[in-house]
Amino acid sequence: RHRDAPTSSSSSSSSSPPHRPPFPPPLQSHDYEPDESEIWRAHQSMLHLRHRGAWWTPSKLRNAKQWALTFAIGAVQAVIASRCNAWSRRLSGWKFERVGALLEERRRERSLHGADAAGVPGEDEGYFDFYGGTDDVATASLHSNSALASDSQFFFFRFLFRSPFLAYLFCQTLFALLAAAFSYLEPLSAGSGIPEIKVYLNGVAVPRIMRAKTLLCRTLGCVFAVASGFPVGMEGPMIHSGAGVAALLSQGCGGVRDFRNDKDQRDFVSCGAAAGVASAFASPVGGVLFSLEEGASYWSTRLTWRAFFCAMVALATLYGIRNRESSWGQTDVDNLFSLGEFTAIGEGSSNYSIWELAVFAVLGCIGGLIGACFNAASEHLTLWRIKHVNYCKKRRVLEVLLLSVLTSCVSFLMPRLWNRCTALPTDVQGWNNQQKELMAELLPFQCLSGKEYNEVASLYLVDADVAIRQLFHFRETGLTDAPTFSSAAIFLFFVPYISLACIVYGIGIPSGLLVPSLLTGASFGRLFGHLLHMLDHTSGTFADSGTYSLMGAAAIMAGFSRMTISVTVILLEATGNMQYVLPLMVTVMAARFTGNLFNEGIYDATIHIKHYPLLEQEVPGVAERHEIVAGQAMTSAVKCLRPVERVGVVYDLLRYTSHGNFPIIDTAVSSILYGTTSRSMLCTLLDRRAFCHDKDGYSSDRFLESKRLLPLVQWETIERQYPEYPTIETIELQPGDRQRWIDLRPYANTAPYTINETASIQRTYRLFRTLGLRFLCVTNHHNQLVGIITRKDLLPQSLWETVMRGRNAHLG
Repeated sequence: RHRDAPTSSSSSSSSSPPHRPPFPPPLQSHDYEPDESEIWRAHQSMLHLRHRGAWWTPSKLRNAKQWALTFAIGAVQAVIASRCNAWSRRLSGWKFERVGALLEERRRERSLHGADAAGVPGEDEGYFDFYGGTDDVATASLHSNSALASDSQFFFFRFLFRSPFLAYLFCQTLFALLAAAFSYLEPLSAGSGIPEIKVYLNGVAVPRIMRAKTLLCRTLGCVFAVASGFPVGMEGPMIHSGAGVAALLSQGCGGVRDFRNDKDQRDFVSCGAAAGVASAFASPVGGVLFSLEEGASYWSTRLTWRAFFCAMVALATLYGIRNRESSWGQTDVDNLFSLGEFTAIGEGSSNYSIWELAVFAVLGCIGGLIGACFNAASEHLTLWRIKHVNYCKKRRVLEVLLLSVLTSCVSFLMPRLWNRCTALPTDVQGWNNQQKELMAELLPFQCLSGKEYNEVASLYLVDADVAIRQLFHFRETGLTDAPTFSSAAIFLFFVPYISLACIVYGIGIPSGLLVPSLLTGASFGRLFGHLLHMLDHTSGTFADSGTYSLMGAAAIMAGFSRMTISVTVILLEATGNMQYVLPLMVTVMAARFTGNLFNEGIYDATIHIKHYPLLEQEVPGVAERHEIVAGQAMTSAVKCLRPVERVGVVYDLLRYTSHGNFPIIDTAVSSILYGTTSRSMLCTLLDRRAFCHDKDGYSSDRFLESKRLLPLVQWETIERQYPEYPTIETIELQPGDRQRWIDLRPYANTAPYTINETASIQRTYRLFRTLGLRFLCVTNHHNQLVGIITRKDLLPQSLWETVMRGRNAHLG
């Protein structure tokens, strides 16, 4: 069955091998299962004996700390999300205020030079107004910007930039370069972080992904990235932020050191990811389902409760922060990310007909097709960047600068090219407060302030959530309602925006894709609704365009990401209307099925491009189509150790290999598997000099029968080292150490997971992934070690090589 017999390191000479550079360390896997060694059992027995009969046991104290830490993770993440959102809006407001003041200055100059005689509106009419109406700092009226004329910052802008476009371009590129600077400091902070979180929860130890530097660079960088006008969102970085906060707090920050192991860290990161979604979309249940659907490969009922509690705390903290001005009275939900409130157009009836579910399915199929095209184009662009851009930090910054100029030109010039002003609706008697507030967000760019608005500017030059709510909630039933956004204006926004989103995804800035996918889908869905109303000759047969806009957002979002349950619940919680449950489910499933016919989701594609060893939920197709057993897929050339080994042998094995675990076999008894030991354990023993001499009784070949001494290193000492274990590069042996012995029996995991060499690859795969193993020992019927299976051996490429190797052997 097996190709080669395991090789014991003791067969080599104890003298130093020829010098060669150390093996470069590849990606390692997490250790979710503790080593059940003699020192671990002694430690557990001592704890039970010490607290036997006590009511308040260490287990109860640990559970209390666990829930307290979960509470802290949700609260801290909510504060981070709230501050990032506020800073981003403030920067956007600062940008638009200065540019708007220049536009106001230009209007006055034209007025003073006799523009009134040429038919240009006078001083009291905002022909060049950038914004009209009153809202937050990002959409303040430009009539109040006249006070900026004496402001020193505005004088600086007026002195440097006589053109409003140059001022706009300067602000955009400045924020883009600041966002790129954070990715320059920590390259891993670029992107959304969702693929890395997914891989991390799958069991892969991605280097630096959970460090404080990465968290700081990604959260601050996404603030400037959103303010720079790129078609990006901060939702992806907020998910990574929640995971990073969970990892940092659980691994010792704040004095809590009870959970310093991979298993507890994985569970806390799952809770943090749920809190990140809850703080980004105000969707706690959607956050839990996101962690379940896209994140953790291991899940339990207890972890579900903890993730739900963490998401609940995050949302409650957000409510408290956003409503502290009202002394925590009635909640102001509009300050959170919200898609607005969907209300029924007719009394006691839904906004759609049952037969329209088929139309929603068609819309979902088109959304899945668009998502597949987007993912394919993005994949090709990413491969091109890896080859020509990403290897040089300066090139990444230059790419950000060039794309910032392109984005600024599109977002500023498109509204100017839309040479048409639309009159503001006057008959608003049947409108609700939400629609009236959204009407104040319509921008009079190059139009009469208070009377007209620019349709294209009202989509390009507002915050993404404002544009989404405008597309969702302006009433167009196809009967008598005039369209707030014409089909031409939406098309002029949809095509450039999705093109820019595709080009920008993957550049060297922290960014997310969830909100751009929502905005792209909302515009596509409303355009689809317009087409149906035109085919119906505006007789009101189909649902209103806002409903189709919501379904389009779900279709594009699912087409990009291929998420189903979490997308449906996030949109339901954001809209607050249960009548859309079935349409959303139909649309999302149709989008997923259609997209999967062509390629995979954007996050899975990114994972494969970066060559992360992700184990999917399903067994690879090559294993289903061919009969493969564990003995064929395993690695037979295994480096092994004896229960009592020479120090020089252990040192050389660690120095010139990169393996994370080593089987321990009794070579005196036909290579029977005795146990396993980890690289970190061996390095700790060498660092602590847990050595013995020949006179201690270790010179015999019968290692298991030789005398035992008390363990020289206790479990508490090894546990305190996590995760900063000593490395072999930092360990120096003294003269004579190489010939001494090291007794591995007290530290060996004597109960490793094993599988017989005749087991099917399907069973092997399920066992490995479900338990979150780092390695799996393969034995024969006599418990003799014949090989070892790692994560790499179960990847589709490795399984296909196994099949081809078997075919070639048969042909030979």
